[in-house]
Amino acid sequence: MTAPPQPARRDFPHLIRVTAFAIGALLVLVTVGGMLHQPLLIPPLAASAALVHGAPGLPLAQPRNVVGGHLLSAAVGFGTLAVAGSSTWSAAVAAGLSLGAMMLTHVSHSPATATAMIVVLQTPDPAPFLALLTLGAGLIVALGMLPGRIGRHPVRYPLSW
Repeated sequence: MTAPPQPARRDFPHLIRVTAFAIGALLVLVTVGGMLHQPLLIPPLAASAALVHGAPGLPLAQPRNVVGGHLLSAAVGFGTLAVAGSSTWSAAVAAGLSLGAMMLTHVSHSPATATAMIVVLQTPDPAPFLALLTLGAGLIVALGMLPGRIGRHPVRYPLSW
């Protein structure tokens, strides 16, 4: 019997850069979210940052999916809210519908299903919510590009737009 293969050794400076940029992006999001009274939007964007910074080669982490997935899921959330109102049941339906909509439009981004749920459960004002969501997703994508341009990076982000 042979021993299982050992995982590739991680580049410590790369890990530090990626971690620092992820923290920086999230601190900016927390600040802006607090100013706009939308702190609950941070968890799905934190999951997005984890994908962009930790697995930049995945299709789910590409800019079109990050930004498009969150915005489409928010739209599905607002639509569900208008039809079914705010409840845990309608939030679950919104999350499922957002997954289907993302798959249909080829912008799958799993953290965005939580965005649909947040819309239904928190009933935010659409204008500031969508502005913060767009800013947050765009910031995550922009900061996701920096580590690969500052030093060695195993995967240049983004792979596609």
